[in-house]
Amino acid sequence: VQLQASGGGLVQAGDSLRLSCAASARTFSNYAVGWFRQAPGKEREFVAGISNGGGTTYYEDSVKGRFAISRDNAKNTVYLQMNSLKSEDTAVYYCAARWGAGYVGIDIAQSIRLYDYWGQGTQVTVSS
Repeated sequence: VQLQASGGGLVQAGDSLRLSCAASARTFSNYAVGWFRQAPGKEREFVAGISNGGGTTYYEDSVKGRFAISRDNAKNTVYLQMNSLKSEDTAVYYCAARWGAGYVGIDIAQSIRLYDYWGQGTQVTVSS
């Protein structure tokens, strides 16, 4: 599976961005997808996740109510709508995929080591 993240940019605090993650796999509907981010000097962290069919979503506490993850399996694409952006959202954002169907607990959904395929990352910079 090859993943390509796009949509990052430089915005002001309070603005919105939509990130996209395009996948190459013909069986993309069998993969759960997560968005992760890494700020300078910090470890990569989970942001949001979505089950293979799109019926279950997961969010890190600091983005709940501001970010929304969705997917269109017909287009092999997962989206991350980011609203009310804050300076602390500044990071490189990565999408990742793991084989798996149905519901899992958030401890599984947010576990970096369980994701086998990673995109190249897209920079999001929020100026205050």
